[in-house]
Amino acid sequence: MAIYLYHYYDKTIGPFKNLSDLSDEEANKILLDMRESRPYSQPAQRDILYMKRRRQCEKLAYEKFIEMGGKPQRTSPYYMVVEYCKWMSEWYQNSGFIDIPIDKFDKDTLTFTYGDMQSNLNPLMEEDTANPYRGKLFTYEQILKIIEEYGLPQEWNPEGELGPERFIEVQVWSDEAIREYMK
Repeated sequence: MAIYLYHYYDKTIGPFKNLSDLSDEEANKILLDMRESRPYSQPAQRDILYMKRRRQCEKLAYEKFIEMGGKPQRTSPYYMVVEYCKWMSEWYQNSGFIDIPIDKFDKDTLTFTYGDMQSNLNPLMEEDTANPYRGKLFTYEQILKIIEEYGLPQEWNPEGELGPERFIEVQVWSDEAIREYMK
């Protein structure tokens, strides 16, 4: 089975625009603009502490990734998901997406969370033996085993009624495979 990674974005902004590459002031200005100009988009619902939590989570993921033997080329990732997710395709008022075969990526520059990284790696999340994929960062080989055992969340939990997992997030720690799509 060929796996595709999807990146969802607002067509008025363009793909692979990373708030973490900006200063806090610049990122918060963009978030405020989203709340005012596109209030019905999912990113417009983010609160004032969003960037602080995001940066903390990205730092933790970066450190864990290095401990796992990963080779990040960036200190903050780009975000994608494994396979198509209808819910994410509706996040923006002017949604677009890019799908890229996973074989185009150096897998040593990818990490995965079963669900959103910020909720998944939240230090307040307790050990969950019923859902052993919670609170963990996975390599490509590891996520394949998790998918084999649990499936894709967007298939078994499309409405989010069964927990916070609605997709498998991919953290892309390199510009290489996506450079041609950044235009």
